[in-house]
Amino acid sequence: MRRTLLRDAVPLTAVTDHPGHASRVEGVGNVVRTIGRVALGATALGTATLGYAAGIERRHWTLRQVTLPVLAEHARPLKVLHISDLHMLPGQASKQRWVAALADLNPDLVVNTGDNLAHRGAVPAVLRALGPLLDVPGVFVFGSNDYYAPKPKNPARYLIKGSKKRVHGIPLPWRDLRAALVERGWHDLTHIRRLITIDNQTIAVAGVDDPHLRRDRYSDIAGRPDRTAALRLGLTHSPEPRVLDAFAEDGYDLVMAGHTHGGQLRIPGYGAIVTNCQLDRSRARGASRWGAHTWLHVSAGLGTSPYAPVRFACPPEASLLTLTPRPTSGSGHEGATTSARFGAGADVS
Repeated sequence: MRRTLLRDAVPLTAVTDHPGHASRVEGVGNVVRTIGRVALGATALGTATLGYAAGIERRHWTLRQVTLPVLAEHARPLKVLHISDLHMLPGQASKQRWVAALADLNPDLVVNTGDNLAHRGAVPAVLRALGPLLDVPGVFVFGSNDYYAPKPKNPARYLIKGSKKRVHGIPLPWRDLRAALVERGWHDLTHIRRLITIDNQTIAVAGVDDPHLRRDRYSDIAGRPDRTAALRLGLTHSPEPRVLDAFAEDGYDLVMAGHTHGGQLRIPGYGAIVTNCQLDRSRARGASRWGAHTWLHVSAGLGTSPYAPVRFACPPEASLLTLTPRPTSGSGHEGATTSARFGAGADVS
């Protein structure tokens, strides 16, 4: 029996000394080591990217500056500060200080396009942030996160078309915020048209409630605004095309919106992955044309949901718009000029 076992056994040299087999074994080992190094590198890169997006960029407050030719022919230039999507938590002191310091820009008008709150105790924090700016004429509309607190959601929802189920958190004290803003002289434009005077110039303003919640009733403000106004300005939180089309059809010069967070996560060279509304990705932030006459400006906003506190290639921002008269017909100078970190421009991608 012992001789049979020895005769049938494979000699060790038959495995270790065969040059082709040894080469294959070595090759497999190299592949395994390479895969391991790649996986380790990818994990380290992913961890570093997440750390940057969550720990650095989302607090990298940025001012976007835009010049738009939207005023009547003989109007004087106006400086408009656009603030949106603060998503404020009570303890966000850095954000509050930065926003308050924007008063040093001496804007003629402040426009707030909603989503100020992320916590039911955040109204005092928002008012601290806006404090000095409340001495400047202002207009506002609200967004979904003024009415309802955010809730944890699967981030993949935003990548799936047809995922439309609304998930609301607890009600937020939007009435308290509205009362404080109105008390300081800001105008709530929710389904309201009015004329206001800025620097001795008449501006026709109008707004709708948040289209993202389907609370918009454009029919309440429909109709052409005052033709003699130096500027005809429309406000909406979510830049839904159906609302933008209505403003454009009525002849508004400029529509201002927020909601998209600029995509929040952008791929360099590609732009926003999603807009969280029906607006196309190329308009997720900055200035673009909407039709032959109307300009659109979408703010990338200053906050995030507390359940998705990351930004990548899309820093939190406020925008200072310098509005100038439209060029005379045939002058050939009808474009916007913009500047911001990571680049910006008309029809910004």
